[in-house]
Amino acid sequence: MNNKSIKFIISLFIAACFIVGAAGSVYGETYDALKGVDSIRAIVDFRVASSKVAAIHLDLLNKTYKDKSLTAIDANPAFVIVFMGPGVKLISTNREGVSAEDSKHLDTIAGIIKNMKKDGIKLEVCIAAVELLGVDKATILPEITKVQNGWISSIGYQHRGYALIPDF
Repeated sequence: MNNKSIKFIISLFIAACFIVGAAGSVYGETYDALKGVDSIRAIVDFRVASSKVAAIHLDLLNKTYKDKSLTAIDANPAFVIVFMGPGVKLISTNREGVSAEDSKHLDTIAGIIKNMKKDGIKLEVCIAAVELLGVDKATILPEITKVQNGWISSIGYQHRGYALIPDF
């Protein structure tokens, strides 16, 4: 197996874990991990490179944000998603050189991001990564706040009590 296949399999496994977790809470599952928790704060370090996997993960993150297991604890959970690394290419309106299949996934991502913003999820993009990867800042989806350095944002949120969720 090549490195790309292994990354894809790992991404699918993570997505399956999200699906199982989301499905369980629909049926009123309680989580031992949430006992004693009185507020929900999470920051997602989002670096997924595949448009297909990113669409799945973003949809699952939005469903997690609205999951009754979390909203029963905190009616307004605080979620922040910071796009860094190759993930910044997936939030650009520029579709030059993009396959028809990837373009379809990018449309899905753009729709999910609009819903996330409307639902109250904060969205940020690391401009250092945008510049390093040659993405035009002007093409970043308008729902996403530009920060110069996503790591600094991540440090700040973690020091304010946000749990880190790495999504590579």
